[in-house]
Amino acid sequence: MSGVSIKNLTRRNSVPRFAYSALAANVLPGWDLSLVFVGPAQARALNEQMRGKAYVPNVLSYALGEKSGEIIICLSEADKQAVSYDMDRRTFVLYLFIHGVLHIKGWAHSAKMETCEQTLLAKFAKGSGRTNLHETTHSNRHRHRHLPSKGGRHRGGH
Repeated sequence: MSGVSIKNLTRRNSVPRFAYSALAANVLPGWDLSLVFVGPAQARALNEQMRGKAYVPNVLSYALGEKSGEIIICLSEADKQAVSYDMDRRTFVLYLFIHGVLHIKGWAHSAKMETCEQTLLAKFAKGSGRTNLHETTHSNRHRHRHLPSKGGRHRGGH
């Protein structure tokens, strides 16, 4: 059974709800993804453990197996960074999920990735607070990590 399982490891009672499974099925059909919301201490610890980086990332993403992966989003970083992306926090969380899914798919930062992010955001963020869906959303401000699959090879292309 493919889809997205969601875990909230923060002190917040709720997390933004979207059609995460539908979006994941659109980009990674047949995959099982885990979406985990964490606080800054846990995000920083994971970033240090997985990447050797000593800062709080907004999103980390990596493949776990042949058709499984995990996306970790730090809600406090999303709160801080959303305005610089011209989004409300809720929409920015969806954007981070999209960004993570594309990295699990094997995409690197590029104009093609930006275009795909914008298209998916417009499709799945209906009714959210994104004010300008046609502006560039990608920049070096992203703090995420895609760990390649076994053998160091990236997955698929679009």
